[in-house]
Amino acid sequence: MKKSLLAVLLLLPLVLTGQNRVQNYIDQQMKTDSLLINAVVGILAVDENGVEIASWNPDMPLLTASTMKTITTGLGYEVLGPDYRFSTRVAYDGRIENGVLNGNLYIVGGADPTLGSRDTIAFPVDSIFGIWAKAVRDAGIRRINGRIIGDDRIFDEENIPDSWSYGNIGYDYGSGTSGLSYCENLSYFEIAPGDFLGDPVHITPLGPQTPDIIYVNEAVTGEKGDGDNTVYYASSITPIGKFEGTYGIDAKPRTLVQSNKYGPATCAAEFAAFLLEKGIGCKGVTDVRAMAYDYSVPAQTELKYIAETFSPELRRIVKVTNTISNNFFAETIFKMVGKTLIERKTGEPCMGVTYGAASRIIDEYLESRGVSTYGYTQDDGSGLSRQNYVSPRFFTRFYAMMALSPDFPEYLASFPGPGRPGTLQNVLRKADPQIKKTIYAKSGSLSSVRCYAGYVDSKRGLLRFAILVNNYDCPTSKVQPRIEGFLEELGKYGAKL
Repeated sequence: MKKSLLAVLLLLPLVLTGQNRVQNYIDQQMKTDSLLINAVVGILAVDENGVEIASWNPDMPLLTASTMKTITTGLGYEVLGPDYRFSTRVAYDGRIENGVLNGNLYIVGGADPTLGSRDTIAFPVDSIFGIWAKAVRDAGIRRINGRIIGDDRIFDEENIPDSWSYGNIGYDYGSGTSGLSYCENLSYFEIAPGDFLGDPVHITPLGPQTPDIIYVNEAVTGEKGDGDNTVYYASSITPIGKFEGTYGIDAKPRTLVQSNKYGPATCAAEFAAFLLEKGIGCKGVTDVRAMAYDYSVPAQTELKYIAETFSPELRRIVKVTNTISNNFFAETIFKMVGKTLIERKTGEPCMGVTYGAASRIIDEYLESRGVSTYGYTQDDGSGLSRQNYVSPRFFTRFYAMMALSPDFPEYLASFPGPGRPGTLQNVLRKADPQIKKTIYAKSGSLSSVRCYAGYVDSKRGLLRFAILVNNYDCPTSKVQPRIEGFLEELGKYGAKL
């Protein structure tokens, strides 16, 4: 009897370790790591019944970075539906007489984030413009005695949330959404060094360009080995883009991708150029915001509509959003979800949707679905804002709601994973392939922020988790091994290894 009891006692630590290996890893490897002692870490992993597997500060709201996209895209699936398509319409005011439109032509945006995009899911812009041009001709218009107007009134003109860092808004990942966007509101430039140290850097706009934009080039040629240390500043207040910094004298020419804060006017200009090639001219281009300073702008309901085109289905947009972490797509989905929920609540069309209004109505929606918003503050759609604060427990509550959705398999498939195409391709490179294929997770990074959130499709059922690490004072590469260690241990737990 004594020998049997002794054997049980000796085996007990091994049994507990096998049952709780993830918590053991957190306690023994993460909580004792000097690199994480001064950081703020929130972790929660639960099984498919919501029973806790492992945790560390599970109720602490923390910065999410791009893991926020999984909430945004989930809301898109639930509110808009995977078959949803954004639309863009063409309309005019005034009268058509003898082939002349005595009025303006309008491109009325429905927030299609793929219009003019260079992503492979987007329809070729020439085919979209071709449909619009045919509609113009079919309406009997051979000349426009007015302007082509980019109409983005479906969303507010704020473009980006107030909480985005000024240093981020010039880069491609800082392009804000608008009611009418073009080329993901991006502009392309070729950059090359000057001939001598201190010479101005050669910067050539490649398009698409905002009409009348002014580019200020204060970037200079730097020392050998400097590489690209240029920065770009852009603002929606005035059409000026400013380059600063240095570009190494031995650096090769390359293409820069920067944000464009004037998507509506850019779309109007690109379509005007397309029409001119077809022999249909106009007197210029602008957008409704600029037009309103000098003229009375007719309501969208007063316009005469002649064409409508649509984006690819939302499921395809969500797949791109989560796989490559497309901020622009996420911001557009977030605002459209807000607009749709407001219209459902009021029963009336909603124009000029703001980030604040979208956030408030989404809170109401989640509560109505039985998902407590305790520990949840969402300021934008992509996670770039440093005013997003979400607890690991909220992530697991939200993921539980999504797991009950009939569209869940598609939503889950939009998450990248270790070794698969996307932002997790190089994560857990040496781990067991059988473990890696069970992990579906979105990563997120900001300065001193590294996060992962998602699911493990395991032999123990569908596990839900979030690990949010904030405020560490070392390079991310130093804390990454510990975070990946957690992911691997959770995968092993799910595989019962």
